[in-house]
Order: sequence, then C-alpha cells, then structure tokens
Amino acid sequence: MTNHRTAVAVRSLIPFVPMADNTLAFMDQASYLWVRASGHVHAIQLTWVYRREIDLDELRRVHDGLAHGLIGRRVEPSRFPGGRHRWVASHDLPGVDIEKPRSRDGVADWFEERAQKPVDPEFGPVWHFGVLPVTDYGTAVTLVASHTVIDGVGLCGAVIDAVEGVEHDFGYPPPGARTRRQALLEDARSTARGLPQVGRALGATVTVALHNKPSFWRDKQQRPPKLAKAERKRPVVVPTATVYIDLAQWDSRAEELGGSSNALLAGFAARLGERFGRSHPRTNLVTLNYPVNDRTENDLRANALKGMDFAVDPAGVTEDLRGVRAAIKEALVSGASKFAEQERVFPLTPFVPTSVVARLPLGAVNAADSPVGCSAFGEIDARVTRIDGAEADYFTVRMVEQNLTADSPEVSSGELYMTSGRVCGKMFISFRAYQPGMANSKETLLQQVSRTLDDFGLTAFIE
Repeated sequence: MTNHRTAVAVRSLIPFVPMADNTLAFMDQASYLWVRASGHVHAIQLTWVYRREIDLDELRRVHDGLAHGLIGRRVEPSRFPGGRHRWVASHDLPGVDIEKPRSRDGVADWFEERAQKPVDPEFGPVWHFGVLPVTDYGTAVTLVASHTVIDGVGLCGAVIDAVEGVEHDFGYPPPGARTRRQALLEDARSTARGLPQVGRALGATVTVALHNKPSFWRDKQQRPPKLAKAERKRPVVVPTATVYIDLAQWDSRAEELGGSSNALLAGFAARLGERFGRSHPRTNLVTLNYPVNDRTENDLRANALKGMDFAVDPAGVTEDLRGVRAAIKEALVSGASKFAEQERVFPLTPFVPTSVVARLPLGAVNAADSPVGCSAFGEIDARVTRIDGAEADYFTVRMVEQNLTADSPEVSSGELYMTSGRVCGKMFISFRAYQPGMANSKETLLQQVSRTLDDFGLTAFIE
C-alpha cells in the first residue's frame, strides 16, 4: 500500500533539498548488501502501451530528465568494515533503445525480455529505457530501474518530475570524490559514533526474533522438493501476467460485496493464494504481506517502505468482504508498532555476514511463512502516463527479479506476488507466480488468474 491511507495518489514529493548527508538508510544498505551477496537483482518496471505512434522527441526529453531525479545516483560502498555506504551522483544517460517492430501478441514477451536486461546499483546502468513499435497497433514503452536505488512510488514520482521538466540537485558528490584515506577515516569515525545504537540493536534482536518467528512449519505435502546439486543453479525466470479491469466494474463489485477497492484486492489475493497452495495447513487462512510506502516530502530514501501482514479466509471472500476490510484496518494499526520494533535492529545491517544475507529474500523482514505479496499503489497520478505528452492507454508498475536460480530463496519455497494500481480508468493487477517442482508457465498462471476473476464475477483484458 502506498501510505497509511487506503488510497493515496502517487505524485512527485521530492523538491530541491541540498543534501548534507549522503549516507544510505539502513534498509537501502540492506538491499545493496543483498544484491552483492546473492547476485540477484530486484528492479521496478514501468510499462506504457499506446494505441498510436508516440512523440519520440518528447520521450527523449523525459528520458534525459530522469537523470536528474532519484535515479540519477548510485551506491558507493564504504571501504571500512561495517561502514555505511553513500550515494554519489550518476547522471549517465542509458539512451532510448528503439527496437524492431513486433505484433501486438509480442508485447508482453518484450516486456519480460526488457525486465531481464541488467541493472546494477553500483556499477550501472542504474536504469534503462526501451521503445517497441507495435505493428498495426501503436507503441509500447518500458522503464526498468534498480530497486536498491528507487521504489515504485519513488520511480513514479521521478517520471512525473521528468514529464513536468523538474530537475533536482540533491548535492550528491561525484563518484570517487573522497580519497581512500579520507573515506576510511570518515567512515571509521561514523561507525564509532554509531556504536551505542548498535549496542541497543543487539539488545533488541531476541525480542524481535521471538515476535517474528514463523507461525507454522510446512507439512510434508507443502515442503518444496529437494533439488539435486546440478539442478540448484538452473536459471529461473518467474512467469508473469497482467490484467486490466474497468474501474467502474471493479468498484461496483467491491461495493456489492461490502468492501473497498483494497478489500477486493486482498480477497482476490487470498483466493488466488489458495489456488497456488499458499494456505495455512491447519487453518486454511492465507497470509497477505503488504509493503506500505511512507514516502514524504524531502524524503530521499530509495526504499521508503514498511511492512504489514494479515491473514484472510479465502472461503467467503467472493460473497462478503466486510471481514477483510476490518482486517486491513486492524493490520494498519498493529503493523506500525510492529515495524517500529523491527527498526530497532536496523543498525546491525552493516555488520550482517554476507553468508546470512545471501540466504534471505529481499523483504524478508515482516514476511510470513508462505505469504502472498501485495503491493497496492492505489490512485496513481495520471501524469506518470504522459511520457510523450499525452496519456497512455495502458500503464503498469511491477516488481521484477533478475539472475534467479532454482535454489534462490525468492523462489525455492514458491512465490506469488501481485502489484496493482488505479490509473487511466482501469485497475491493473500484475502477477508473478512460481511453484517448485510444478509446471511453471504463463499459461498456467493465466488459467488460475482467469478462474479467480470468474469467482468474483469480474471480466478483464489480459496482457
């Protein structure tokens, strides 16, 4: 969810603020450490589809403007053991990749191909931009950026700034501005000043661990199959799909079921989670895990995120959403205090061994045993769709993953993740789904999504 409210417009929240401290937030450093330890990369992908040719000159102007926003930076690691990493300016322009035309049926595959084109938060490119002419239809466009450098709300805000011609100077130094000696001395002093905070974090670890231990262990039927050694490093690309639902239909159905847009999304996620075997083995409840964005003005964090989770009974959600609506409200209240408790251990981030980091999926904090991930953007400012001067017909935000293998913690126990937003008169929902040892394909995912749409009496255009 984008905020403590159930629906908040995604908009530019980053005015010019000279940057005195370019130190990464603990969560951002954790994201960087995880990328380096695991070799896996999480990224944010924005996609636009136009039923017409686009204004390439205007698109290039927006592309150039992006280099002067929150993705115009990269990570410069500390050379001091346990030191805090820093942001440095990176105004490099990756260029607009204009590719050979494809048919309308090939657009989704092209989005997937672009999602796997590498990004890197330290060495770059931090982001890349692609355009696909679509035969007898129009144009598709996509922007992919490192999640270590920006989250979804931040990336939408960066695009809106570029559309509006707003450029920022956050005061980040250029790469290598400090000599090795300066960097070691400054980071050593900074680490020493933070030691009392580290001591308090150590004292909080036991409490946090007890409060966040898994609520159940999977039974034999739910445990993922053991992989042969040769199979563990097999490359894996998680199947994805996106649906677009008319907003009037979506809101009408939510009202008929006694819920809200967010409650309907949660009910849909629970029902789909049940289909993918992500129910509690005893209670049959499905746990939903929500990243909650709390980005505010003057906020230069890459990942302005907290987390909450709550359980939903998928059995009755197609008839009554009032219970789901109440569960969301309760989770928003309890989740804030739970995350505040977890923040107490964040100062330990720079000291966590890479061997531990490598076995944790990004976002493991506050995650349940077998959750369904739900990133709900709510109302999205339509300006984000105007990258060539006019609104797109279809727009999505989605999370993508690169360099996964069969034993990656993101997928070794299965994955089901949904991203949604309200824009251009439509509700978009993007899905990622993977089940170890099963036939994983886009066709299988679409079958389950289509059945769940039928359960709720919804019709959709499927990408």
